[in-house]
Amino acid sequence: MERGLLWLPLLVGFIGLAWAGWHEWRKVDAYQRWAEGFDQSKYDIYAVLGQKEDRITWGKPTRQGVINLESISLRDLTGIRLEVENRPVDWDNPPTKGKVQLVLIPQDHNSPIAIPFTEIPLAAKWGKYLEQIRVSLH
Repeated sequence: MERGLLWLPLLVGFIGLAWAGWHEWRKVDAYQRWAEGFDQSKYDIYAVLGQKEDRITWGKPTRQGVINLESISLRDLTGIRLEVENRPVDWDNPPTKGKVQLVLIPQDHNSPIAIPFTEIPLAAKWGKYLEQIRVSLH
């Protein structure tokens, strides 16, 4: 009986991990269906991002699909910057740690749009890529 009680927490932990994995798999599966229509796309636990020609679309991944979708044309932006801990940083020499986001700056003077990322190098790569497209459109 004592051995059974020792194994019970392991069993509960395993079931919890399996449940969490299944839910994450459902999010990724929903993202893959959503991303089929884009030239480039990225999945992140914080946000998904897709680029098709001059439009970028982003939202929050869930098991049911992507929610809170927003979209903007790269033509409608005056710039894109990389921020770590809410401070602008250099694309080519970003810090290695911190909360990172791509910030889109609209021409119409609306509030900047922040798209969160989990990885700084990936955010920098996407920022450079989108900025190149934006500049080539002008």
